[in-house]
Amino acid sequence: MKRIRYMIVGVAVLGAVQAAGQKRQIGYDDIAAGRLAARSVYGLRPMADGEHYTTLSNGHVLRWRYADGMLVDTVFRRPAGFPAVTGYELSTDGTQVLLATGREPIYRHSSRAEYHVYDRSTGDLRALSPNGKQQEATLSPDGRRAAFVRDNDLFVVDLADGKERRITHDGRRGAVINGIPDWVYEEEYSFSRAYEWSPESDAIAFYRFDESGVREYSMNTFRGGLYPTNYDFKYPKAGEENSTVGIRVYRFDGDTTVEVDLCQETTDTYVPRIEWTATGGRSTESKGSKLAVHWLNRQQNHYRILLADPTTGSASVLYEERNPRYVERINNETATFLPDGAGFVVKSERDGWMHLYRYDMTGRLLNRVTEGEWEVTALYGIDPKSGRIYYQSTEGSPLRRRVYSVGLNGRGKRQLSADDEAGMHDGVFGPGYRYWIDYFSNADTPTVVTLRRTTDGRTVRVLEDNAALRNRIQAEYTLPRKEFFTFTTPEGVTLNGYWLKPADFDSTRRYRVLMTQYSGPGSQQVADRWGWSWEAALVREGILVACVDGRGTGFRGEEFRKCTYGNLGGLEVQDQIAAARYLGTLPYVDPARIGIYGWSFGGFMALNCILKGNEVFALAVAVAPVTSWRFYDTIYTELYNGLPQDNAAGYDDNSPIFFADRLKGKLLLAHGTGDDNVHIQNSYEMIEQLVRAGKRFEWAIYPDKNHGMGSSRDHLLRRAIEFVAEEL
Repeated sequence: MKRIRYMIVGVAVLGAVQAAGQKRQIGYDDIAAGRLAARSVYGLRPMADGEHYTTLSNGHVLRWRYADGMLVDTVFRRPAGFPAVTGYELSTDGTQVLLATGREPIYRHSSRAEYHVYDRSTGDLRALSPNGKQQEATLSPDGRRAAFVRDNDLFVVDLADGKERRITHDGRRGAVINGIPDWVYEEEYSFSRAYEWSPESDAIAFYRFDESGVREYSMNTFRGGLYPTNYDFKYPKAGEENSTVGIRVYRFDGDTTVEVDLCQETTDTYVPRIEWTATGGRSTESKGSKLAVHWLNRQQNHYRILLADPTTGSASVLYEERNPRYVERINNETATFLPDGAGFVVKSERDGWMHLYRYDMTGRLLNRVTEGEWEVTALYGIDPKSGRIYYQSTEGSPLRRRVYSVGLNGRGKRQLSADDEAGMHDGVFGPGYRYWIDYFSNADTPTVVTLRRTTDGRTVRVLEDNAALRNRIQAEYTLPRKEFFTFTTPEGVTLNGYWLKPADFDSTRRYRVLMTQYSGPGSQQVADRWGWSWEAALVREGILVACVDGRGTGFRGEEFRKCTYGNLGGLEVQDQIAAARYLGTLPYVDPARIGIYGWSFGGFMALNCILKGNEVFALAVAVAPVTSWRFYDTIYTELYNGLPQDNAAGYDDNSPIFFADRLKGKLLLAHGTGDDNVHIQNSYEMIEQLVRAGKRFEWAIYPDKNHGMGSSRDHLLRRAIEFVAEEL
């Protein structure tokens, strides 16, 4: 569910435009039109030489020089009449360009497209395959072949002669998937390509999902025809059967496929990632790279890295970790293998904080790399030549980020981000590690993008400073003041929060307050970064906006985040109620006029707060809420709440559908019928229980709209502002 953590985006506003030349408070339309949105630098693709990068501009692929930002040449020039190019990939040697056109979205990350291959040496441009759209096409590292998925089967094309080879033959919708993930893997493990080329280009490792035992969810599509149609897809709800997942390796030299031994006694497990590693593993009977398979049990509290021989499929356990609650989400940074085969670095919170640990290729711990009561939040890369690791952390404050480098031995730490720029720093590092791009902002500073040296962090040049935005704000707007604060709950827990107050804030006045929150596991809303969401428009209406990150949110250590395990919505709701009570004691807050808003997990929270905290909250806006965790998917829900078969109380004690009779305040409930993530079933059940309890409330159902509401988002948020302004 991590992709639905940050659902607060641009919106629109109320009120008449003030006289020309007069500064004004921001409103709904300012935010919706992006008038306060910072420009940034996107789409830079570092090249293998470490000196250049490419970009996509108007369908042309351009090559630039890091040092001075000068255009070097055009890698691909889009011919007249050629379809719009939506993505591209360069072969390692830069001779082949894979181009995506006609992209057709499927789910959150996946899509189909018509791919073309451009040969720079000959100028030849041709379709990758004439037999229908493809999914997830990629070039082999040597640039001689391309792979893609069509109709749940994996294909390879020889670029020299265009010959197409089908690698798998059992793909079938609703049954077997090869080379792409099933719905829940795509949604929760955030990948849409489920195959990996070997570094030598002699093999492809791929996932095979057997989802024949997974139950289907059916969505109605209402618009566009006389009769509604159904869209059915496999969706494993908490406690239900998952796909059976296998990992296979196809080898070109013998046209053979082997199955990898996952070293397990049951197939009810997960494989969140696979990746190829450099030579250096324990198995010596074969040459070339090994395959690393990341494995989790169903409860997600037992994690292994398996090292497999790609010629035989045999595997052994390289690394193992257990946790009494759960192992934090496995992603591309959980384990990073050194490109020279000298070992790997693991991110682990074994001491209560997320840190880096170095291992050799026998699985032996060599040393811990980072240490302290702060967390490593991103691992950007490892330079084997200099023996340095580049990472981001919360050192200094959980509300901010800095970028560092440190030796593999844990010595020689250097801060690369500027110490006088307190806020959020994020980095992008290219091959060779000569340069990195620093993305910086804070609550008062729109994004500043600079190119820096990795040796000392010194600025080479500024790529974007948003000077025009700063000047416009200074000339035209009086922005709300964003103030950070902390308070201590009756249980003795210190929580972080922020206020949005008008520039002319009057401490002798009593204000209405809307609390905004997400509150989901590991999330963070209270952070020192630039950004204006729709709630800021309420300040002009005389409403203060407050946000508090309660227990279960991230970047304050393992215990703070995992104390909610097995009881989703318990401590989180207690903390939001405690926050509202605290705010109500302040002399400038009207304690009888406090509301709360949330989307997705935040919607689940908003419902629970107005029901369980009905003496504190006078209003709630809940969008696309989970109303019972029994309705949500296996991977996300069971990670944080265990299986419902083992923890019925954890699923039911905090489900809003069981507390509908407690509603006293005003409620706006909204959902899209085409939401493949948090199904409309959640809101339909909530509506039924509220009606049975005889409660009055407002609800808005958006036909065929997904979790983000698409083109109906503006309509919904306009109504949300009106609802809060009128009813709070």
